Amino acid sequence: MPGSPAEPRRPRPVFKRFLKPETRYARRMARIARFERPIAGPVSRAKAWANMLLVDHGVFRLAYLNRHRVGQGKLWRSAQPSPHQLAWFKRQGVRTVISLRGGREHGSWPLQREACERQGLTLVEFVLRSREAPSRETILAAKDFFASVEYPAMMHCKSGADRAGMGAVLYLILHEGRPVAEALGQLSARYGHFRFAKTGILDAFFERYLREGEARGLDFLTWVETVYDPEALKRDFRPGFWSDLVVDRVIKRE
Repeated sequence: MPGSPAEPRRPRPVFKRFLKPETRYARRMARIARFERPIAGPVSRAKAWANMLLVDHGVFRLAYLNRHRVGQGKLWRSAQPSPHQLAWFKRQGVRTVISLRGGREHGSWPLQREACERQGLTLVEFVLRSREAPSRETILAAKDFFASVEYPAMMHCKSGADRAGMGAVLYLILHEGRPVAEALGQLSARYGHFRFAKTGILDAFFERYLREGEARGLDFLTWVETVYDPEALKRDFRPGFWSDLVVDRVIKRE
């Protein structure tokens, strides 16, 4: 009506990608703080399960965990397990659970931590990245890490495709002494890995060793320590547009 005060405008929704970096960081830290707390009561448990199943896409992992043995069979690779799936691994003799995810910002984390305590499983972290040139420090630390693990063990990322594949390749090279070309089979479409998306930088890393290191008679760790250039790898790698769209926007991999 004329003369009546205008209704206040509702704020427009702000899409995550348009938020300022400091705002995104603050929200992420709030999520981590929330799920670092122990589960306390049925409401807290229900929220953790809802977040794991719906936000962290755990509902799909209930049907298919992307679970496989690696190498000589002392190690499993998989997607993020639920509590009852961790109990299954315990029955297979697993003693150590390795999280490759980092972040701890989903309900999957407190549920996993609680389930490992209940099952008597040792929970450790070795954080890998799937869309960045692998850091020299991480690769060099991997040998000692795998030597320190109590086996049998299982390691997981979110989907069991990229970081789990990277971890499996490193395990085979550094712990079982397998040739790089053979170990590289752990990064394949069989496990849901897309080499032409941003995650293909992992393939490019090992393939660069085969060209720059193995061809010159350098062992893998010597090449990493003395020759490998993460910035050059990042500069030279070009992901495919459609593969990248599927992985990041449709499947929403980490």
